[in-house]
Amino acid sequence: MRGLPYASIVLWFCAACGMHSYLWFCAACGMHSYAGEPASPPPKRAAIMDFELINEMRDYETAESRAAQQQRLLLIDDALRNELRQRGLYQVVDSAPAAELIAQEKSLHDLRECNGCEIDIGRALQADVIILGWVQKVSNLILNVNIEVKDVASGNTLYTKSVDLRSNSDKSWLRGIHYMVDSIEEKRQYQR
Repeated sequence: MRGLPYASIVLWFCAACGMHSYLWFCAACGMHSYAGEPASPPPKRAAIMDFELINEMRDYETAESRAAQQQRLLLIDDALRNELRQRGLYQVVDSAPAAELIAQEKSLHDLRECNGCEIDIGRALQADVIILGWVQKVSNLILNVNIEVKDVASGNTLYTKSVDLRSNSDKSWLRGIHYMVDSIEEKRQYQR
């Protein structure tokens, strides 16, 4: 056996002794690949606030178009929560226990501009991170979807994301959310 590469020795041992012995051999040699990847930490608990709208076209819109945009906001609220949850990037916490606090703060200002109130909401929900989202509409052809992810313990921004849209439609808004979550997953930003 002298001079044989390590892999050849393992293959010879496996053939000579059977698979059960191979597993014993791997354990004895510290080869743990058969056991899979090391356990990753559980996903962080995320409080995801509803998207807000910065609408630079509001003075020129009809009640019907405003209602359609409100529906789109609800649509992407659900889409973001579902994609983050289904991909296992975050454990999405229910915001209902802090509904009164959220409503009170939203009656005073947008959550993205409330000077730390979002951190209080995150603490009330026992979240690790809080995610604030907004859509900025310049026109029906120029929109962007944004999120800011903040660490609840420190109040620091962990990362931000922004996706430009070139259509004011359900499909476009959902595509923006999907692209954003793809990027978060690809860059492993959820681990920050």
